Amino acid sequence: MIKSPPNVMTFSATDPTCGAGLQADILTISSLGCQPVSITTGVTVQDTIGVNKLIPIDSELVNNQARLILEDMNVEIFKLGLLGSKENIATIAEIISDYPDIPLIIDPVLASGRGDELVDTESRKMMMELLFPESLLITPNSIEARQLVNNGTEGLDLSIETCVDRFKGMGCENILITGSHEDTENVVNTLYGTANQIIPYYWDRLPGSYHGSGCTLTSAISAYYALGLSIGEAVEEAQYFTWHALKNGFKPGKGQLIPNRLFQVNDTEDDGKSTYH
Repeated sequence: MIKSPPNVMTFSATDPTCGAGLQADILTISSLGCQPVSITTGVTVQDTIGVNKLIPIDSELVNNQARLILEDMNVEIFKLGLLGSKENIATIAEIISDYPDIPLIIDPVLASGRGDELVDTESRKMMMELLFPESLLITPNSIEARQLVNNGTEGLDLSIETCVDRFKGMGCENILITGSHEDTENVVNTLYGTANQIIPYYWDRLPGSYHGSGCTLTSAISAYYALGLSIGEAVEEAQYFTWHALKNGFKPGKGQLIPNRLFQVNDTEDDGKSTYH
């Protein structure tokens, strides 16, 4: 009998384009050799341009989906994406509290690439209070980090260091701030780890706008961690995977490009990374 791969449980809403959301998680986790265990938190009406509607799944159904699987399968890690409603956030927090030995990684999705708001003020507050303190890692981009700390507004005058201090104060162990939205020559992603460890990663900035880059990155980190890498190693390898998925991305519609999670990396290809410390 073939040995079962590690199981990664992902909570997110669907995306019919397969660019982001639950489908992006499934593609990424599968491509890295893990088994995706997918819990649907909502259904979206969207295309590659933006999200027209989000219909949350009833929280009792979310609870039943997850708990039945957890009674049947050993799950190595929880990955959270778009959770759909404050009721779902409360339910998922209860599930996580019942399984304290399973690490938690959070992609705090707040809006679509077009800017469609997907999380209201109360849900954002609940996510920070109930879920962030239980996390091994959170992965906001620089805009999301400022919005989370600044009551929903971007707050450009708010420093990333201030945001990190707030997250640390909530109990977050590790914070990866992605920097594709910042006005820098390279994309600089920074991992703020335990013991005040700060590790910047510099990546060549790719042209175009991508649908599902955050979902891809966080799912890849979850998969690599489930495979036995340390959180630092998982963050590094997942960035490499995501950069190549973006570089090999394609444009199936009229909006953003979609990452190609099934790319084949040429060993002689430039890896896009300048340096990291």
